[in-house]
Amino acid sequence: NKLEKRIRWYTLEEAIELNKVEKRKIVIDLYTDWCGWCKVMEQNTFNDPKVINYINKRFYPVKFNAERKESVRFNDKMYNYINSGRRGYNALALELSGGRLSFPSVIFLDEDQNIIQAIQGYIEPEKFIKIMHYFGENKYQSIPWSVYTRDR
Repeated sequence: NKLEKRIRWYTLEEAIELNKVEKRKIVIDLYTDWCGWCKVMEQNTFNDPKVINYINKRFYPVKFNAERKESVRFNDKMYNYINSGRRGYNALALELSGGRLSFPSVIFLDEDQNIIQAIQGYIEPEKFIKIMHYFGENKYQSIPWSVYTRDR
């Protein structure tokens, strides 16, 4: 089991196709090009060897630019770009983030592409590892986060 050097990122479309063959949860890095904390998360959290290995093994990781201009189909619905002031956003970004556009955000989807949780803001590697295991091993279905983290 060789250690991988980086996360194998997919487009949302690729992840959905792969999920038809082998069911996995999807983790989405919702970012923008101008977001400084997104870059910090990329350099720190998404370069952590434990994060890389767990994500590549358990999830289909997706990078999704919240300001994506192209329309995207998700769960049989089309999401378009919405012009908003100086910067617009893709409607899917708004839906995935639970109506709270904040960057970075990490969104966890279950094997059927239902949103489990959207987490706003920078997450350092140690905490992110706990979060990945919490969702990856379905602990979220039976243990409150406060109890899960207290026991670890």
